[in-house]
Amino acid sequence: MGNVKKTNDFNEIVLGRRSVKMYDTNVKITREELSEILEKASRAPSSVNMQPWRFLVIDTEEGKAKLAALAPYNKSQVETSAAVIAVFIDLQNVDYMNEITARSVELGYMPHEVGEMMLNKFKPQLDSLSKSELSSINLIDAGLASMQLMLVARSYGYDTNPMGGYEKSKIAGTFGLDEERYQPVMLISIGKAAAEGHPTYRLPLATTTVWA
Repeated sequence: MGNVKKTNDFNEIVLGRRSVKMYDTNVKITREELSEILEKASRAPSSVNMQPWRFLVIDTEEGKAKLAALAPYNKSQVETSAAVIAVFIDLQNVDYMNEITARSVELGYMPHEVGEMMLNKFKPQLDSLSKSELSSINLIDAGLASMQLMLVARSYGYDTNPMGGYEKSKIAGTFGLDEERYQPVMLISIGKAAAEGHPTYRLPLATTTVWA
């Protein structure tokens, strides 16, 4: 695995993260380890714990070739990374509310009466939302999971790059997913940087923050 080293140093994870354009092609990530990273990323918060994010892991040469054709401006990340994770939202994620609630009750995470309240109060509300309203909520949740994924990857010693430059209208169909159900959010390449990423200027808090 070369110089890939795990870390629990929070400052190193957050402040050391860089968006990487070129990866060391000799560094591979097993599906077992990718699964660990995705499971931890899935601990991100979501509205009513509905977990709308869905991950398409592209780690084969065939899959990367398909993706590279859809992301010509991010070809180097696609081709050199160990994998690219396409993040989607599931516009039918409400279908899982019964399972999520029932298992939460079984595991002792919430009382039975709270589970009943969740189903009786929130499920009708979610069912009544328009596609655009549900999409807006789910996109925020998927963004939280995406950021958590990148930080978890960093803790495992890997580098990432979030990408929006690809043909979003074609990616679901290209990989055999239901285009009406699964809405693309972003691509996240993952691997080990071939060269250390460069720092970037960040606006001062005086520009971005208001105190009240």
